[in-house]
Amino acid sequence: MFGFGQRKAEVETTAQPVVDQQQDANVDTLVNEGATGGKTNWKNLIPVIACGAGLFSDGYINNVIGSVVTILDREYQEVWRNSNAKKYVGDIAFAGTVVGMLLFGYLSDKWSRTNSLLVSTIILIIFAALAAGSYYKGDAVGMFNILTAWRFFVGLGIGGEYPAGSVGCAENTGELKSGQRNMWFILFTNSMIDWGFVIGAFVPYVVSAACHNGHLSTIWRTSLGIGVVFPLVLFVLRLFVSEPEEFQKNSMKNARTPYLLVLRFYGFRLFIVSLIWFIYDFSAYSFGIYSPKIVANIYPADSPLTTIFGWNTVINLFYIPGTMLGAPVSDLLGPRYALALGVFLQAIVGFIMAACYSSLAQPGRVAAFAVVYGIFQSLGELGPGNNIGLIAAKTCATGIRGQYYGLAAAMGKIGAFVGTWVFPYIEAAGGGDERLAAQYPFWVSSSLCVLSAALVLFCLPHIGQDTIQAEDARFRAFLEENGYDTRQLGLRKGEEIGELGEAEGAEEVSIEKKVSPAQ
Repeated sequence: MFGFGQRKAEVETTAQPVVDQQQDANVDTLVNEGATGGKTNWKNLIPVIACGAGLFSDGYINNVIGSVVTILDREYQEVWRNSNAKKYVGDIAFAGTVVGMLLFGYLSDKWSRTNSLLVSTIILIIFAALAAGSYYKGDAVGMFNILTAWRFFVGLGIGGEYPAGSVGCAENTGELKSGQRNMWFILFTNSMIDWGFVIGAFVPYVVSAACHNGHLSTIWRTSLGIGVVFPLVLFVLRLFVSEPEEFQKNSMKNARTPYLLVLRFYGFRLFIVSLIWFIYDFSAYSFGIYSPKIVANIYPADSPLTTIFGWNTVINLFYIPGTMLGAPVSDLLGPRYALALGVFLQAIVGFIMAACYSSLAQPGRVAAFAVVYGIFQSLGELGPGNNIGLIAAKTCATGIRGQYYGLAAAMGKIGAFVGTWVFPYIEAAGGGDERLAAQYPFWVSSSLCVLSAALVLFCLPHIGQDTIQAEDARFRAFLEENGYDTRQLGLRKGEEIGELGEAEGAEEVSIEKKVSPAQ
């Protein structure tokens, strides 16, 4: 790694309490002695894949519901349009996801990373299957309500993937080759979400083609049912994954968590990470307003399902170049600079798109519009899409990483929900002027992109290849400075500190005997 990635001086930040210089030197020595170069091979990659790749289900399940809603509208028409389910079935998974993030964030710290993952995967498998088979005594409205209920629990399973899966993925990257760890984390977390979005659009296209745009119930049920396959395969893989080494050494699962000390040390940093995630998801809603405009200029509303889903797949492919090409950038520049670069460039393109909206949003220029929009979406993935989860996973200590990550991710989801309510009012501020109604959200969102860049540059620390070990060492030093017995960290169930001390003493006696001059 070169360039910005070598700036160790940036580790210190106002986001954490100041530790004296001698203590910093000791911490750095500990990190450098404990850090290994690692080796990237399949044996070391499997835990990374098993922990992180479950987010593919997030992308698939969240995107496929858009196609399902389109089909339900065609199949049930006025019955669907007049039902309460129409308002909630697309968004109810948001609520379940927030609950899952908070619940499994706690369980992943206080119980087990791997067991939390297995439970969340089981929930996902069961309720994704139930959603595909939604039925209520032949009554359509009852079936809509049952589908809505199952979607909440699907969201609960997805929510578990974020804290339990992503933090486990981040911790397991420590076994990989230095200089590639951020890239592998991104490829099996955010890139998985984006590929899930693409496949979530492509599967309904394939099923619709196979059904010749008929048999509507078969299309939406099959599309939902296929969402069971990936977590089922992943569940088998996760059965063979052990707890990450960092979690075994530094967890607080069998220790008292000093939440007041945690807030003193990480409160400001958690606020900044959560705010950046909130802004990103909040703004992402407005970014989506151009997608329907592109689609409307390509085909009429009564087009065959294969046409709608085919173009939906193309539009979702816009995410892929940003996340795939941007993954190594996070190692090259560091996650902070990669995020700041992505949102700053995205802001510039957003301002341009808003200013030129009247010219771009013409049926004859849809190709140019689509290309510019694709660049805009890709920059969003290169920046916050790829790096906000990475930053959340690596800017706190192992003992509270799941809860820290879960809170930040939940704030992001809340931001998306708030955006769905706020941006219609921003659009309405344009009055009856279509141009202003489309421009205002982009002025707001692009300005928020600039704010995000400033927050990440000035309020967060540098994140290097061994930041996880560094954070554990610094947090441990802070706890000891404030009277917390750090021998509790990493304790196994039923193990006592006194017993641990006796075992360590016996080990020291054994070592002394081996080196005794009398021998």
